[in-house]
Amino acid sequence: MRRAAERARYTYDEYRRFEEATDAKHEYIDGEILALAGGTPEHAALAAAVIAELSRQLVGGPCTTFTSDLRVRVRATGLATYPDATVICGDLERDPEDPNAAVNPTVLIEVLSDSTAAYDAGEKFAHYRQIPHLREYVLVSHQERRIEVRRRDPGDAWQTLQVTRGGTLHLASIGADLSLDTLYDRSPLTRPL
Repeated sequence: MRRAAERARYTYDEYRRFEEATDAKHEYIDGEILALAGGTPEHAALAAAVIAELSRQLVGGPCTTFTSDLRVRVRATGLATYPDATVICGDLERDPEDPNAAVNPTVLIEVLSDSTAAYDAGEKFAHYRQIPHLREYVLVSHQERRIEVRRRDPGDAWQTLQVTRGGTLHLASIGADLSLDTLYDRSPLTRPL
C-alpha cells in the first residue's frame, strides 16, 4: 500500500481523460483523483425527490436542474466534483479546460451520508464558496428531516438557515420552495425519518 506522500499527482487534463474512459465518477483536487463512493437507496431517493421537485417548479423559467451526472469545477481551487443536484440559471458556462464541466452553478445540493457529511459541510463548502455565481448551498440530511441552506448575502457573506419537520425551505436565488415533508414522504425509503 502506498503512503500518502507517495501518491501520484495528475494534471487536470489527465483527470479529464481518465473520467472519459470510465463509467465510475471521480473527484479531482490538488492533483489527486479520488473515487466517489456509491450512495445508499435512501440517499438516491432523497436526491431524486429534490431534483423532481425543483425541476417541476423551474420548468419554463431561466433555471435548469441537473442530476449528479453534471461535473462542476471550481476554477479558483481546481476542485472538480459531482454534486447530487445542481441548478444553473441562464446559459451553462463550460470550463475552458473541460467542455463537460460547468463553472456557473446558482444552487448546489448535497445529500449527506455518514461518510461525507463532515466533508460536504466543511472542506467541500470551502471550495464551493469560491464559485462567483453560487448563491445557495443546500445540505439535505439522510438521518433526520432537516435541510440546511447556506446563502450568500449581498455583502458576499454566508448566512445559514435550517428547516426541520413541517417546514419549507425557500430558495430565494431561484424562486423555488422545498417542503421537507414532501421530500421525505416522496419515497417509502425515507418515510421513517
